[in-house]
Amino acid sequence: MLKAFEGRAAATSGVGKDPVNAPMIRHWCEAMGDADPDYRGADPIAPPTMLQAWTMGGLSGHQGRSAAYDELFALLDGAGYTSVVATDCEQEYLRELRPGNEITFDAVIESVSERKTTKLGTGHFVTTRMDVRADGEPAGTHRFRILKYAPAQRKPAAPDGPASKRPRPVINRDNAGFWEGVARHQLLVQRCGGCRALRFPWLPGCNACGSLEWDTVEASGEGTVYSYVVMHHPPFPAFDPPYAVGLVELAEGVRMVSNVVGVPGDKVRIGQPVRLEFRQVDAELELPVFRVVEDMAGGGV
Repeated sequence: MLKAFEGRAAATSGVGKDPVNAPMIRHWCEAMGDADPDYRGADPIAPPTMLQAWTMGGLSGHQGRSAAYDELFALLDGAGYTSVVATDCEQEYLRELRPGNEITFDAVIESVSERKTTKLGTGHFVTTRMDVRADGEPAGTHRFRILKYAPAQRKPAAPDGPASKRPRPVINRDNAGFWEGVARHQLLVQRCGGCRALRFPWLPGCNACGSLEWDTVEASGEGTVYSYVVMHHPPFPAFDPPYAVGLVELAEGVRMVSNVVGVPGDKVRIGQPVRLEFRQVDAELELPVFRVVEDMAGGGV
């Protein structure tokens, strides 16, 4: 029955809420840390990966969503597949986008999988394909896949069982050196071998000049709270809410995300000085965290 939805429209005659524009390009590049000169200046192009951004409807959504799309999701919800998680997307770029381009699009329900069982639960993968146009000309294709699923029922773990451990960091060949540094109580920051720019998090190449050559410098451990959020929900056995997660600006100029400790979450403030320390969070894992500097926090750390 679900296969009958394949090939049916998901959205028709969609219109981007704003034309391609330089402020959005600037905000995107600042958020991504992308300093490519092609995205700046008097005649910038939009980063290709912004393709979907120009089609988004925001909190108020778009009006062009089809009845077939709503019907498909109502069927999945009615069958108990009420949870949703995005799994992946694929994009194809056909032309450069520049400020002033008017964006229109159509979308189709490309595929609905057979019932699949995953670690999250049992459900169906739904893939939609969006064909994007700029000033009426094909500009690119965006495929977006989600899993609509019924959450798996999990047995509660013992307090000292695996579920009470912090999630393990994903270590790969691009960031292994960082975690080797943590094991030695060093906070290592990459330095480009071409332009000498510092970067964090670790990347295989420089996002300023494109060089693949790099070395590392050890951060002093001094920094300030650039931004933060205090987590209250959801509860998780490995954490003890409320706790503060901060975006810390290091003295070297790069920023990293970590826990801010030493004061209650409601006492964390933007601009507070912090200092690096390494915290053993369980028998197997040690993490860099940042403690509010005592003489600047009004005492009581």
